Amino acid sequence: MASRLATALAVLGAWWRRGWGRLAGVEPGVPTLERPWRRTWAHVPKRSAGIDFTHADYAAARVRAREVARATLGDALWAQLQRQGYLDLPSILQPGVTYRLRVGRRIEVRCAPGVRSPWPTPYLCINPTYPLPEEEFFAHLYLYVRDREDIVRRVAAPQPWDQALGRTF
Repeated sequence: MASRLATALAVLGAWWRRGWGRLAGVEPGVPTLERPWRRTWAHVPKRSAGIDFTHADYAAARVRAREVARATLGDALWAQLQRQGYLDLPSILQPGVTYRLRVGRRIEVRCAPGVRSPWPTPYLCINPTYPLPEEEFFAHLYLYVRDREDIVRRVAAPQPWDQALGRTF
């Protein structure tokens, strides 16, 4: 009797999990979608992706990040970034202001002669919410500065000096 009850409960539990998963958009046998924004990352050291991340995981993440950055920028901008070590993006909102983006570093604000910077300091700090490879975050930052400068102006923290970003590896 007990084994029949256990079997029935196991079957019912599997049926329930499968049905609940479908309601949540999860199909059996399909890998689940990562949703890192639903977790808090305060417990993770700034330059680490987590305790269970091995050297091989970091290496694989960096390879994927390079592919993401290259696909995001396109071949011409990617080659320019590799050659110069930075990309300059002119401000859409304020003529004469240029943002210099470098992989793994703060944004440098450069102004043409006679143009006043909107910030009191020459660097802006924006860090990812969760740990990311530097080149992947660079691609994100490039898109934000290019397409959503208003958000960058609102959330960037002015800094008096250059420094490596936190939460990147």
